[in-house]
Amino acid sequence: MSDKSVDCAANEMLERCDGVIETAFDRAAQIKPCPVGADSSCCKMCFMGPCRLVGKTTRGVCGATRATVAARNYARAVAGGSAAHSDHGRGLAFALLAVARGEAQGFRIRDTQKLYAVASYLNIATEGRSVNAIAEDVATKALDNFGQQTGLISYASRATPKRQQIWQDLGLTPRSVDREIVEIMHRTHMGVDQDAENILKQAMRTALGDGWAGSMLATDISDILFGTPSPLQSAVNLGVLKDDEVNIVLHGHDPALSEMIVAASTDPELLAYAESKGAKGINLAGICCTANEVLMRHGIPPAGNFLSQELAIATGAVEAMIVDVQCIMQALAEVAKAHHTRLITTSSKAMIEGATHIEFDEQHAYDCAKNLVRAAIDNYPNRGQTHIPPAREELVAGFSHEYIGYMQGGLYRGSFRPLNDAVIAGRIRGLAAVVGCNNARVTQDSAITKIVRELIANDVLVVVTGCAATGAAKEGYLRPEFMDKAGPGLREVCEAIGVPPVLHVGSCVDNSRILTILTQCATEGGLGEDISDIPAVGICPEYMSEKALAIGTYCAASGAHVLFGIHNPVAGSPEVTELISKGWEATVGGSMEFEPDVDRLIARAFEIIDAKREALGLAEYNPNRFGQSGDALMEEALRATQNKPTLGFYSISDVSAE
Repeated sequence: MSDKSVDCAANEMLERCDGVIETAFDRAAQIKPCPVGADSSCCKMCFMGPCRLVGKTTRGVCGATRATVAARNYARAVAGGSAAHSDHGRGLAFALLAVARGEAQGFRIRDTQKLYAVASYLNIATEGRSVNAIAEDVATKALDNFGQQTGLISYASRATPKRQQIWQDLGLTPRSVDREIVEIMHRTHMGVDQDAENILKQAMRTALGDGWAGSMLATDISDILFGTPSPLQSAVNLGVLKDDEVNIVLHGHDPALSEMIVAASTDPELLAYAESKGAKGINLAGICCTANEVLMRHGIPPAGNFLSQELAIATGAVEAMIVDVQCIMQALAEVAKAHHTRLITTSSKAMIEGATHIEFDEQHAYDCAKNLVRAAIDNYPNRGQTHIPPAREELVAGFSHEYIGYMQGGLYRGSFRPLNDAVIAGRIRGLAAVVGCNNARVTQDSAITKIVRELIANDVLVVVTGCAATGAAKEGYLRPEFMDKAGPGLREVCEAIGVPPVLHVGSCVDNSRILTILTQCATEGGLGEDISDIPAVGICPEYMSEKALAIGTYCAASGAHVLFGIHNPVAGSPEVTELISKGWEATVGGSMEFEPDVDRLIARAFEIIDAKREALGLAEYNPNRFGQSGDALMEEALRATQNKPTLGFYSISDVSAE
């Protein structure tokens, strides 16, 4: 392992790029982060500054304190992250509206049951009405949640009664996504809100608008339009690229674009066109959360996560990298110039100098997708020397919250009762979500993989999303065969149900699925009355994006304890650090903590889980009480007789792709 990545494919490509192509890893080594800005001790809210509040300087020109400055900076980051996720959701609501009106070429409603479920959450009548009429009302009501000026967001009613009461008492229930974001921008303008606690309260309200409206609606509408995920088999890492096919890498976060490209890539006309150019086929792969969207629904393999994007182009095997919005490095244009790759932007919100722009139009979605695929095919004859690392791991993904309920009881008896009972009994010590980005300031995927490994070894069931999910997958942690690394109690449960101990639940907006899972655990009974009572923790080991702070904040405001790695972004203000940890725990039952030391972060996760078990009066965690399952005993016998590993529930080859 190098100090840059634990991913062997990434390290192989970095060696080839050394001195030839500059990457984010090189720039991170060359550019030292500003220590003042890193601690939120710098204020840029007006042009009398920037004011650097360091040393003996404790106030800005206007008199703003370190706490006020840190709270403003934190709140603006939450606003930015909430805007990104929620604008994604707004786009999908408009897409659903266009489908309902017959104005979106190539799209259709794939999950009518999910449509009916969402309609019920939004108090929309379904009896005797057409699917399109219901869909139009759902889309319209969803759009109201983004911009309404009065009332409260609809999905607040999906939280537990206890959580709804907490929000109501504290004035935290969001009115609409946009209103809360605008209010943060207003409050943090020079000379407006100058009370750190009050500013952070609005940060929570804004983040809740993302988690319980923007992101949750994005997830639900994606399921309606593209299908609710269920488990399927795929692979991951740069080895999924193919030497003899047209390679198209989909990068960004918009599932509408990627869905159409998936469809176009199987068009007989385009497959024949690819063959006419000398290619044996069209191969799709993903980067970042677009990768997770098409993985969850189609089994399209991820080529990597955030820090892999330049390295994918550096293989020389990518005909086109098609990007939409979020987490797209401007440096891709320079890397593409050094190869034959066409970098193609598709959104008016995200254009890059040096890239080709082909606007994606949902009214002509399929035709647009075909044009994009054709552009990639046309570039195939320009391919030069390639170097595709052989690294490739198999995985199983597609665990929507609906499927997690189904897998515990079947179609008609789906329930979270077995999961709750396993936690109560102590077979499962607790639950953890490992989520978030890569950050070039630390070794890629190192913290993610170590945390996942330690959690499951100690009987904590783990769910993963986003780039953290891809990082875990690259190390083989999403393979069912990884079961032999799980603790004895967790293994018994996963063997009985037939799932791996690490469940991939989607892209970064799909952290809303985690809110739903935890809420269902709370309402099932036996683990308290609310998310704040459950032995669970959220962990974001390698964050880099404002979206990560928005997610952490809405989880904390929903009652979860969230641990971040890397660096405390408000370290310049002990007061603000205390407010978002102990202060929030006292008021909303959840908290945000920052711990760059991975071992201490893991220890803190276990401390939180065990404290919640004790508060519920559950038995103290004891790994020696379990582990004598039939599958474990059979595997031991088979190993003794055949000297090869096997599993009692299923192997990766038993899982069929969609």
